[in-house]
Amino acid sequence: MTHNSTPQPDETRQHNSIEVSCYVVHGSNGEYVFLTKEERVEMIRKVRQETPKDKLVVAGSGCESTRDTIEMSKMMAAAGADALLVITPGYFKGLMTSEALIKHYSKVADQSPAPIILYSVPKNTGIDLPIEVAVSLSKHPNIIGMKDSGGDVTKIGAIVHKTQENHFQVLAGSAGFFLGSLSVGAVGTVSALANVLPGEMCQLHDLYKNGRLDEAKKLQHRLIEPNSAVTAKFGVPGLKVAMEWFGFYGGPVRSPLQPASDAQKAQLRQTFVENGFM
Repeated sequence: MTHNSTPQPDETRQHNSIEVSCYVVHGSNGEYVFLTKEERVEMIRKVRQETPKDKLVVAGSGCESTRDTIEMSKMMAAAGADALLVITPGYFKGLMTSEALIKHYSKVADQSPAPIILYSVPKNTGIDLPIEVAVSLSKHPNIIGMKDSGGDVTKIGAIVHKTQENHFQVLAGSAGFFLGSLSVGAVGTVSALANVLPGEMCQLHDLYKNGRLDEAKKLQHRLIEPNSAVTAKFGVPGLKVAMEWFGFYGGPVRSPLQPASDAQKAQLRQTFVENGFM
């Protein structure tokens, strides 16, 4: 769900009928950085009200300062979030040493009422959370996992290997490398394409778990181009258009983002058609 969605009853039922384990609100595609503090918290409150108790609600709560991240984390937990996705602070990226990041996340985790999931998305922040930082933070009792959107499956495998004794779980940050991440020990994904094709993302996970690797590989191949289209190529505007095509509410983008043009929509549609999803 995105920040400006107001789900209608049919759409809410459609979301809840899909076998996803949780909803992540205020990730990179929720336009979190464009929202007021009040809007951010209200979104979590609304989503929690509409979400069955057997599904988790994970809220993005990362801010640039440690103080603000702690405050936002407390507010998100009070609004009903079961866990918190905390992005790396990137404005002063040149000074975000391993020591600075470890201290930042440790202070947040010390005071957060809900467990913390580290979030590394170097395309947006300019910071690729180092392996040694993830390993160190995995020992904190209130840090339970990491979403890695960097696309380096070798790194994901290394983190899984080095943190396996700490009950730390790693999530692939994109549909494009989901199967590869599962193969090295990731347990799931938080990805943009799951807003559009949630059933297919769950299917890929099930195929892998059941050892049907040839089918999983074929489905992964079909997901790569649509995933690239709604992330690197057309971004949030394209993602919202695609959601509308598949029966979800995408809604308008918030300025300064601009709506997808007719030409972009045509290219986007062709990508889904060519890969057998439309």
